[in-house]
Amino acid sequence: NVIATRIMEFANANLDYAPLCAFLKKLMNNPSARAISELYRFLEHSNLPISTSGNFLAYKGVQADLYSVRSGNSKLIKGKVRNGCIYNGVGEVIEMKRQDVDDDKDRTCSYGLHAGTMDYATAWAGNGRTVIVEIDPSDVVSIPSDCDGKKLRTCRYKVVDIYTGALDKPLY
Repeated sequence: NVIATRIMEFANANLDYAPLCAFLKKLMNNPSARAISELYRFLEHSNLPISTSGNFLAYKGVQADLYSVRSGNSKLIKGKVRNGCIYNGVGEVIEMKRQDVDDDKDRTCSYGLHAGTMDYATAWAGNGRTVIVEIDPSDVVSIPSDCDGKKLRTCRYKVVDIYTGALDKPLY
């Protein structure tokens, strides 16, 4: 239903719906049926845009120096860490093993890479900044049940921009 609605939105806006087909193909490559189902609900609730590559864009709150607000002990495959905080500069790819991300949606504050809606991310940023991240749907691990469905856990994302305003188009 979410994808069908998005296809109609794209058609009404005279946008190419090929990115949605790419999104669906990537989503079906996600090894978790629960993550697929949860991501549908998350995107429906959040109305986050799709990129031309079939990924989707989300927001992440960070400190003013672009390091993550929270620190942890997770081992990264890609990314720079200082005092347990992850650097989120534009162009950075942050990745950890999928098995190292908590897939239990009912464990609300847990380990993994987090991103979410603009409201969620800007609240986390506080006096810091917010970045825009691009996420492959196959990398989503869970949508925690807290925060009114406004955040997700993933094993990989790419920082694509510094937030300067809401992403209000359905395609970027």
